[in-house]
Amino acid sequence: MLVAELNAAAEDQDADRYDGMFAADVLWGSPHGRTLAGYDALNAVHRRLMARPVVPASRYEIVQTLAPAPGVAVAHVRRRPVADDGKDHPLSAEMAMYVLIERNDHWWLAGGQNTPITEAS
Repeated sequence: MLVAELNAAAEDQDADRYDGMFAADVLWGSPHGRTLAGYDALNAVHRRLMARPVVPASRYEIVQTLAPAPGVAVAHVRRRPVADDGKDHPLSAEMAMYVLIERNDHWWLAGGQNTPITEAS
């Protein structure tokens, strides 16, 4: 559900919807090494970025998941930019690691780190 919601919200350029499952105390790492703490700080960045989209539509896919303890899940999610013809866009893809926690019978994204995918040398 999280991945489908992120994908739909990104396509609609809706930062509030995109961040809707993020915990109030979320920790976030950008693909450029910046770190943010807290929903408000991250949502402000996402609002600014989605107001002027810089990447094409994307396809999100779950690569792997792990449940290391009750109420905790870790997932690798790949984002692939998609060209207008539906094929992969030449822009670099990204891999995200998401940490989800269960609080009061609700799952929240508590941490995330985005990393550009580059060709291995």
